[in-house]
Amino acid sequence: MDTNNQQPNLCLLNGNSARKRQDFLEWPEYFMAVAFLSAQRSKDPNSQVGACIVNPENKIVGIGYNGMPNGCNDDLLPWSRSADDQLDTKYPYVCHAELNAIMNKNSADVKGCTMYVALFPCNECAKLIIQAGIKEVVYLSDKYHDTPGMTASRRLLSMAGVQYRWVKTQTPHNIQQQLVRLIVMW
Repeated sequence: MDTNNQQPNLCLLNGNSARKRQDFLEWPEYFMAVAFLSAQRSKDPNSQVGACIVNPENKIVGIGYNGMPNGCNDDLLPWSRSADDQLDTKYPYVCHAELNAIMNKNSADVKGCTMYVALFPCNECAKLIIQAGIKEVVYLSDKYHDTPGMTASRRLLSMAGVQYRWVKTQTPHNIQQQLVRLIVMW
Protein backbone atom coordinates (compact mmCIF):
# COMPACT_ATOMS: atom_id res chain seq x y z
CA MET A 1 0.00 0.00 0.00
CA ASP A 2 1.40 3.40 -0.99
CA THR A 3 1.31 5.57 2.14
CA ASN A 4 2.47 8.68 0.27
CA ASN A 5 -0.97 9.10 -1.31
CA GLN A 6 -2.94 8.99 1.93
CA GLN A 7 -4.45 12.20 3.22
CA PRO A 8 -2.57 13.34 6.35
CA ASN A 9 -5.63 13.85 8.57
CA LEU A 10 -7.54 10.74 7.56
CA CYS A 11 -7.58 7.70 9.82
CA LEU A 12 -8.66 4.36 8.35
CA LEU A 13 -9.60 1.76 10.91
CA ASN A 14 -11.88 -1.17 10.15
CA GLY A 15 -12.97 0.55 6.96
CA ASN A 16 -14.20 3.67 8.81
CA SER A 17 -12.70 7.05 8.10
CA ALA A 18 -12.70 10.14 10.25
CA ARG A 19 -10.86 13.43 10.24
CA LYS A 20 -9.28 14.77 13.37
CA ARG A 21 -10.43 18.08 14.78
CA GLN A 22 -8.40 21.09 13.61
CA ASP A 23 -9.56 23.74 16.10
CA PHE A 24 -7.90 22.31 19.23
CA LEU A 25 -5.78 24.31 21.67
CA GLU A 26 -2.04 24.20 21.04
CA TRP A 27 0.10 23.35 24.10
CA PRO A 28 1.00 26.97 24.95
CA GLU A 29 -2.66 28.02 24.81
CA TYR A 30 -3.68 25.02 26.90
CA PHE A 31 -1.12 25.70 29.64
CA MET A 32 -1.91 29.43 29.63
CA ALA A 33 -5.60 28.51 29.99
CA VAL A 34 -4.71 26.38 33.03
CA ALA A 35 -2.85 29.38 34.48
CA PHE A 36 -5.93 31.56 33.91
CA LEU A 37 -8.21 28.94 35.42
CA SER A 38 -5.95 28.80 38.49
CA ALA A 39 -6.11 32.59 38.74
CA GLN A 40 -9.86 32.32 39.29
CA ARG A 41 -9.07 30.91 42.77
CA SER A 42 -7.46 34.21 43.82
CA LYS A 43 -9.43 36.33 46.28
CA ASP A 44 -7.54 39.48 45.33
CA PRO A 45 -10.14 42.02 44.15
CA ASN A 46 -7.67 43.77 41.82
CA SER A 47 -5.24 41.21 40.41
CA GLN A 48 -5.91 37.56 39.70
CA VAL A 49 -2.74 35.86 38.47
CA GLY A 50 -2.18 32.16 37.88
CA ALA A 51 0.89 30.10 37.05
CA CYS A 52 1.33 26.63 35.56
CA ILE A 53 4.63 24.72 35.58
CA VAL A 54 5.14 22.10 32.87
CA ASN A 55 7.91 19.54 32.49
CA PRO A 56 9.62 18.74 29.15
CA GLU A 57 7.05 15.96 28.51
CA ASN A 58 4.18 18.51 28.63
CA LYS A 59 2.97 17.25 32.01
CA ILE A 60 1.74 19.79 34.55
CA VAL A 61 3.89 19.56 37.68
CA GLY A 62 2.72 22.65 39.58
CA ILE A 63 0.01 25.29 39.62
CA GLY A 64 -0.57 28.32 41.78
CA TYR A 65 -2.34 31.65 42.10
CA ASN A 66 -1.79 34.83 44.10
CA GLY A 67 -3.14 34.73 47.63
CA MET A 68 -2.34 35.01 51.31
CA PRO A 69 0.02 32.46 52.91
CA ASN A 70 -1.35 29.15 54.16
CA GLY A 71 -2.67 29.38 57.70
CA CYS A 72 -3.19 33.15 57.52
CA ASN A 73 -6.79 34.30 57.63
CA ASP A 74 -7.33 36.28 54.43
CA ASP A 75 -10.32 38.00 56.04
CA LEU A 76 -7.98 39.64 58.56
CA LEU A 77 -5.32 40.81 56.10
CA PRO A 78 -5.67 43.83 53.77
CA TRP A 79 -6.37 43.54 50.05
CA SER A 80 -5.83 47.24 49.31
CA ARG A 81 -3.34 48.44 46.69
CA SER A 82 -2.63 51.73 48.44
CA ALA A 83 -2.78 53.15 51.95
CA ASP A 84 -0.92 55.67 54.08
CA ASP A 85 0.80 52.79 55.85
CA GLN A 86 2.38 50.09 53.64
CA LEU A 87 1.29 47.49 56.22
CA ASP A 88 -2.31 48.31 55.35
CA THR A 89 -1.79 47.14 51.75
CA LYS A 90 -1.68 43.61 50.36
CA TYR A 91 1.94 43.85 49.19
CA PRO A 92 3.79 42.76 52.35
CA TYR A 93 1.51 39.72 52.69
CA VAL A 94 0.43 38.25 49.33
CA CYS A 95 2.24 35.24 47.87
CA HIS A 96 2.55 35.51 44.11
CA ALA A 97 1.30 32.81 41.73
CA GLU A 98 4.85 31.84 40.76
CA LEU A 99 5.84 31.17 44.38
CA ASN A 100 2.71 29.11 45.00
CA ALA A 101 3.18 27.09 41.80
CA ILE A 102 6.76 26.24 42.80
CA MET A 103 5.71 25.36 46.36
CA ASN A 104 2.75 23.29 45.10
CA LYS A 105 4.89 21.18 42.77
CA ASN A 106 4.01 17.50 42.58
CA SER A 107 7.48 16.37 41.51
CA ALA A 108 10.86 16.23 43.23
CA ASP A 109 11.90 19.45 41.54
CA VAL A 110 11.05 21.74 38.64
CA LYS A 111 14.51 21.89 37.06
CA GLY A 112 14.28 22.20 33.30
CA CYS A 113 10.57 23.03 33.38
CA THR A 114 8.62 25.84 31.74
CA MET A 115 6.40 28.22 33.69
CA TYR A 116 3.30 29.69 32.05
CA VAL A 117 2.14 32.82 33.84
CA ALA A 118 -0.42 35.46 32.98
CA LEU A 119 1.77 38.38 34.08
CA PHE A 120 5.52 38.74 33.58
CA PRO A 121 7.22 37.78 36.88
CA CYS A 122 8.42 40.46 39.29
CA ASN A 123 12.06 40.54 40.40
CA GLU A 124 11.30 38.55 43.58
CA CYS A 125 9.60 35.81 41.58
CA ALA A 126 12.44 35.87 39.04
CA LYS A 127 14.81 34.96 41.89
CA LEU A 128 12.58 32.02 42.87
CA ILE A 129 12.29 30.87 39.25
CA ILE A 130 16.07 30.93 38.86
CA GLN A 131 16.70 29.14 42.16
CA ALA A 132 14.13 26.45 41.28
CA GLY A 133 15.91 25.71 37.98
CA ILE A 134 13.02 26.65 35.69
CA LYS A 135 14.45 27.11 32.19
CA GLU A 136 11.72 29.14 30.48
CA VAL A 137 8.96 31.59 31.35
CA VAL A 138 6.04 32.06 28.97
CA TYR A 139 3.87 35.08 29.75
CA LEU A 140 0.83 36.81 28.31
CA SER A 141 1.06 40.34 29.73
CA ASP A 142 4.01 42.57 30.56
CA LYS A 143 2.00 45.63 31.59
CA TYR A 144 4.63 46.74 34.13
CA HIS A 145 7.50 46.40 31.60
CA ASP A 146 9.01 49.82 32.25
CA THR A 147 9.15 49.61 36.04
CA PRO A 148 12.52 49.12 37.79
CA GLY A 149 11.36 45.79 39.26
CA MET A 150 10.60 44.36 35.82
CA THR A 151 13.89 45.63 34.43
CA ALA A 152 15.64 43.86 37.31
CA SER A 153 13.59 40.73 36.61
CA ARG A 154 14.63 40.64 32.94
CA ARG A 155 18.27 41.25 33.91
CA LEU A 156 18.24 38.40 36.43
CA LEU A 157 16.48 35.95 34.11
CA SER A 158 18.85 36.78 31.24
CA MET A 159 21.97 36.49 33.41
CA ALA A 160 20.81 33.08 34.67
CA GLY A 161 20.03 31.83 31.16
CA VAL A 162 16.30 31.57 31.77
CA GLN A 163 14.47 32.15 28.49
CA TYR A 164 11.33 34.26 28.51
CA ARG A 165 8.86 34.82 25.74
CA TRP A 166 5.49 36.35 25.14
CA VAL A 167 2.86 33.96 23.87
CA LYS A 168 0.15 35.15 21.55
CA THR A 169 -2.94 33.31 22.59
CA GLN A 170 -6.63 33.82 22.78
CA THR A 171 -7.76 36.49 25.19
CA PRO A 172 -8.48 35.32 28.73
CA HIS A 173 -12.15 36.16 28.15
CA ASN A 174 -12.32 33.86 25.08
CA ILE A 175 -10.55 31.07 26.96
CA GLN A 176 -12.96 31.49 29.86
CA GLN A 177 -15.95 31.34 27.47
CA GLN A 178 -14.60 28.13 25.92
CA LEU A 179 -14.11 26.56 29.36
CA VAL A 180 -17.67 27.42 30.37
CA ARG A 181 -18.98 26.01 27.08
CA LEU A 182 -17.05 22.76 27.59
CA ILE A 183 -18.24 22.40 31.18
CA VAL A 184 -21.86 22.92 30.13
CA MET A 185 -21.46 20.35 27.31
CA TRP A 186 -19.84 17.85 29.67
